[in-house]
Amino acid sequence: MVEFTLWQIIRNLLLATRWTLALSLVSFVGGGFLGIVVLLMKSSRWPWLRTMAGIFISIFQSTPLLMQIFLAFFGLALLGVDVTPWMAASTALILWTAAFLAEIWRGCVEAVPKGQWEASSSLGLRYLDQMRYVILPQAVRIAIPPTVGFLVQLVKSTALASIVGFMELSKVGVIIMNATLEPLKVFACTSTIYFVLCWSLSKASRALERRLNVVH
Repeated sequence: MVEFTLWQIIRNLLLATRWTLALSLVSFVGGGFLGIVVLLMKSSRWPWLRTMAGIFISIFQSTPLLMQIFLAFFGLALLGVDVTPWMAASTALILWTAAFLAEIWRGCVEAVPKGQWEASSSLGLRYLDQMRYVILPQAVRIAIPPTVGFLVQLVKSTALASIVGFMELSKVGVIIMNATLEPLKVFACTSTIYFVLCWSLSKASRALERRLNVVH
């Protein structure tokens, strides 16, 4: 057993938090860009694009994230591809995030009154121009609460990356716990850090909602 002071435990957990935040940010940004592409495909007038988007969403929403990370790491290795824990975790989380954000944002786009589509069509705007200039700016305001809610879930889901040895917050917490044999102290600190991260995101979301007057 190794003796750790409370400060040493917190310090090591905070250092690991950097990787949790980095993985969350990369997954959200990458998944957001891919999610927009999938959203445009899902809302397209061409049936084959809608079908492809539907298949993508179904695969990643209907299978456990833990399995997706596992397959990204060990599955690609069987094919001879050298995959690092960071690459496997970020790839799986980006695809998983894109599938959920595409559906969340599709609901927000469909919440925009149909009159907005008709008005933009009467101006001769093409589909992409309609989305860019008329629909998406209105859908963004509607999308803030569910998007931030999913981001909170994403931060907590990064803990699953520990299955492939990625050294994020919960993985380091387990290592420290095994070294100190003080699970209550270690996991209390780990949970507190997760709470602060997620609570801060929720507070920032509410502030942004008030600023954009989302209710109205």
